[in-house]
Amino acid sequence: MVKRHMAEKMKKPIVVACLALLCCLLWGSAFPCVKIGYEWFNIADTGSQLLFAGYRFTLAGILTFIIGSIIERRFLTMKQKAFPFIFAQGVLQTAIQYFCFYIGMAHTTGTKGSIINASNAFVSIVAAHFILKNEKMTSEKWLGCLLGIAGVITVNLVPGAWGSGFSLQGEGMVALCAIAYGLSTITLKKISHRDSPITITAYQLLFGGAMLLLIGKVWGGTMERFTIPSMLLLLYMALISTVAFCIWATLVKYNQVSKIAVYTFSIPIFGVILSGIFLGESVLTIQNLLALVLVSGGIILINKAKNEH
Repeated sequence: MVKRHMAEKMKKPIVVACLALLCCLLWGSAFPCVKIGYEWFNIADTGSQLLFAGYRFTLAGILTFIIGSIIERRFLTMKQKAFPFIFAQGVLQTAIQYFCFYIGMAHTTGTKGSIINASNAFVSIVAAHFILKNEKMTSEKWLGCLLGIAGVITVNLVPGAWGSGFSLQGEGMVALCAIAYGLSTITLKKISHRDSPITITAYQLLFGGAMLLLIGKVWGGTMERFTIPSMLLLLYMALISTVAFCIWATLVKYNQVSKIAVYTFSIPIFGVILSGIFLGESVLTIQNLLALVLVSGGIILINKAKNEH
């Protein structure tokens, strides 16, 4: 009875919109946090960036485990049969995605990186068409994706921001990150019945975070200046992942992937707005308003789309 009530609640459009946008707002806030974290922890090389990511996601996994145990009133154990699936999810959703992201972003412009990375929504929606039986592409979904991508491009129309050329170490790695993220939404949907969303989130974060920690250490990464402000920042970034991934996993479990994934087009917009607030960048521009309109239009179109079976 409780599970049926939860399923019905999580399928309500207003609930989906509010919770999905909350996740995207939290993920968008990570952009200025990462930049501030690099300065506060004196992070300058790739190994240290991966180590920083490892600390963040391992701590997120621990926090999710503790919070989940309190919420479910039990020691948050993983079902034995679910282990290989959750482990694989951690490898794809956390380890591979953020390994590619941190290396790629060190070798490309922020504009090109954010646009390529935002294409994960497009990857999720198209991949769902081929992998999931009840998800089919329609003209509304195609148009919604195009509007979303147009919105992300618009918000990044800054003179000189595009740089030049294409490198596998830069744009190529960010593209792999987007593919990993997009596919991880599909695999999350496929394994959502194997355990509770909070259990899957806790363990996949622990597995992925531990891998990033190990890779960062082997790469020679270091982190310095563990002060109260920097540790509070790290705690907040871990909580971003804890809260956002738990909510996201729950939404994906009860809804079509396309209806959820499209909201990720709003992440760069939230990132730009919050960067303006915390990093002093200019955000009150016509292009940002236009980007918001385009992304909103894409979200509305995809949510109105009817599946063709």
